[in-house]
Amino acid sequence: MLLAQHSGRIPGLFVVVKKNTFFTMPETVEDKTNPELYLPHPGVRGMTLLNREAFKRTVVVPALKVKKEIVHNVLKSLKQSVLQRPGLKRVVEDPEDEDSRFVILDPHKVPEFSLGESDRQVLKQLNVCPEVSKYHLELTYENFKSEEILRAVLPEGQEVTSGFSRVGHIAHLNLRDHQLPYRHLIGQVIMDKNPGVTCVVNKTNIIDSTYRNFEMEVLAGENNLVTKVKENNISYELDFSKVYWNPRLSTEHGRIVELLKAGDVLFDVFAGVGPFAIPAARRKCRVFANDLNPESYRWLLRNCKLNKVDTKVKVFNMDGRDFLRGPVREELSKELPLLKEEQKTTFHIVMNLPALAVEFLDVFRHLLVGEPCSPAALPTVHCYGFSKHSNPARDIQERAEAALGTSLAGRCSTFLVRNVAPNKEMLCLSFQIPADVLYKRPCPDEAKPASKRLCTSQDSLEEKVLS
Repeated sequence: MLLAQHSGRIPGLFVVVKKNTFFTMPETVEDKTNPELYLPHPGVRGMTLLNREAFKRTVVVPALKVKKEIVHNVLKSLKQSVLQRPGLKRVVEDPEDEDSRFVILDPHKVPEFSLGESDRQVLKQLNVCPEVSKYHLELTYENFKSEEILRAVLPEGQEVTSGFSRVGHIAHLNLRDHQLPYRHLIGQVIMDKNPGVTCVVNKTNIIDSTYRNFEMEVLAGENNLVTKVKENNISYELDFSKVYWNPRLSTEHGRIVELLKAGDVLFDVFAGVGPFAIPAARRKCRVFANDLNPESYRWLLRNCKLNKVDTKVKVFNMDGRDFLRGPVREELSKELPLLKEEQKTTFHIVMNLPALAVEFLDVFRHLLVGEPCSPAALPTVHCYGFSKHSNPARDIQERAEAALGTSLAGRCSTFLVRNVAPNKEMLCLSFQIPADVLYKRPCPDEAKPASKRLCTSQDSLEEKVLS
């Protein structure tokens, strides 16, 4: 007979005496209606170093003894009452009768180890005895979900983290302070329970506003942060520790790209590794992509080649302001005056740096000189920003208006991208740059050709001499 007792204060350690042999003892639980029937052994509470053996427990569940040749018919007829838990067998061998099998029933559907009248009638038609047996079902670490494991380990009443961002083979967590003592266990559990995850990391500081990357700690698995991801049927390679990548922005990337058509021009001011630029190039747009981070620039070049659009994307490694005042101004100055009324080419400027992008909008003030192009040809800006305001749409519009020095009322649209944190939203403000903002009209004298201005000044000088 096995005798178990809690040993000392070490969570999850049980000592069993059986012929002087010591090993981990699974607890036997017979619980008819307890919703926590499938939770791990309570002794794992407070564990910080993962011990998979400590999660073993044995529960008593209802079962039917059935001749093996009619097992399939019984499963089909009692599908509402049969155990449906993933990872657990519904049919097990009878150690005392090789011609029979035990069909495991759901203890929550058969709480009193007794079937309902309708199930009994079904079994009667199949010539099966309706008597329910008590089966000792052993549960191991493999049978529990990650949420169940973490809920059993972390202190009661504290938030349990089981969600994460998946970036290729990397699982990216953002743990709270109270979870940090358990971080390595949490990382191992996440890796165990998610096939394909071979590295788990936790962010250790906020995103650096300069290069949009952050410090991280490897919690479990291999220390390999170079990965390959697929988004909207396009592959990207990147070093997750050195560049910015957020899989939660996949839908937003697709939304903006859907606005583009062949022949359009896209200026991506903060391009990262190319989630706007590369799909736009594949839609036969002309693309100018920039990022200040040298690592992002390097991976952007690599991803353009990987997706065979390197001849369609001009890549820059500059500060965003310099990019707007240099290549963007040069291209707009060259292209906008040549546009004819019937031409449908549109110009889009994407500014996906939510922490700072609004502060760059003042660059558009008098960026171009000359007569304004047609209103339809004015470039459209898609500017991203964060807001903790009670009215985030109004907040980001007012901040943009302050930077531009004009009202955008009736001339812009705001799209809620995602909720970043409690009371913090990420938004996209889209608008055509007003002509009176974008263009600086030359004074009459500046508009004259240089030779004409020279003659006029010489005539004036002669008049002065004669007088």
